[in-house]
Amino acid sequence: MLPLSNMKVLDISQIMAGPYCTMVLGDLGAEVIKVEKANGGDDSRQMGPYVNDESTCFAQINRNKKSISINLKDDEGRELFYRLAKDADVIVENYRTGVAKSLKVDYETIKAFNPGIIYCSISGFGQTGPYSHKGGFDLVAQGMTGLMSMTGEPGRRPLKTGIAVYDIGAGITAIYSILAAYIHKMNTGEGQLVDVAIAECGLPWFTWEAAAYFTEGTVPAATGWRHRVSAPYQALKVRDGYIMLGSANQRTWERLCNEVIDRPDLMADPQFTTNHLRGQNVEELEAVLEAIFVTRDREDWLERCDRAGVPAGPINDFAEAMQDPHYLEREMVQEMEHPIIGKMKTLGFPSKLSATPASIRRPAPLYAQHTDEVLEQLGIDEAQRQALRERGVVK
Repeated sequence: MLPLSNMKVLDISQIMAGPYCTMVLGDLGAEVIKVEKANGGDDSRQMGPYVNDESTCFAQINRNKKSISINLKDDEGRELFYRLAKDADVIVENYRTGVAKSLKVDYETIKAFNPGIIYCSISGFGQTGPYSHKGGFDLVAQGMTGLMSMTGEPGRRPLKTGIAVYDIGAGITAIYSILAAYIHKMNTGEGQLVDVAIAECGLPWFTWEAAAYFTEGTVPAATGWRHRVSAPYQALKVRDGYIMLGSANQRTWERLCNEVIDRPDLMADPQFTTNHLRGQNVEELEAVLEAIFVTRDREDWLERCDRAGVPAGPINDFAEAMQDPHYLEREMVQEMEHPIIGKMKTLGFPSKLSATPASIRRPAPLYAQHTDEVLEQLGIDEAQRQALRERGVVK
């Protein structure tokens, strides 16, 4: 039995933040019914690449769910949704603030007949505040929170991160918030609204930056390939490319000097005696270290660092990462059988639970694949379902 086997989730979100949240809940055992809009479903179904006209983007982030299609703008459609919501534990939506209320599927409406509902709203700027009415996306959040001012090289054009960190971050924030609310419901029977804003979910990650700013007024700037505080904790050029080196404390610095590069004299250099001083003099330190590191290949240095207990690693592209034997052994690449795409690879589970490990029990659903199954469970027979389809209430 999986840890969330008794949780029932209605997912009326789309694209990334909400679907990532509900996918993880599904991976952990929740029954997730994805309620898709009538005109084509989740917008990510229209995102390539495609296999046999089926979106692989959608398939990567919607496993372990059932799909039904209901027109929530239709009175009959809303009534069907209310019947599903009556017994649900969790609803997840990521409409622009105010849209759920206009559709009459908002928290207050659902709470009136299901007071135990955990209703999670994921939006650009949250349900309150002067920006709550605005739409918000991952890139807007990266710019607004200061992240892009810290990414890239000093004096160059601001750079975004390589992936949608705020969308996934909002999904992760929603997951642990829902689980906290679920525990509260188990203890009290009381549900609640969970309000997650994409534009603020990443701010708590800026811990070192907050320490400097709130203490000294220091505004963090772009640091390129280096760390803001520790050194050497950065990318270093080697003979055949680059590696990441993580001597973030005094002990690993001493191991680096003594056992990896055979330069114990650097420990006595007044510029480098402490981590703070090494950070202050990182330009000089980098020049000294790279003059040494460019004399050997990547694998040689990584083996030396590993033997000495100095954290270091390669700078892989995504293909290299997905072929890394460590990730493969820990099942971070898995396979599932999709009815249209066929056998496909997908990402695994980053948390390994010893007693109740997450599992892929079903591939991402086809559009409206489970409408008949779910409506039949509500007692709606075949003739009634056909009539609903003819009226455009369901697909």
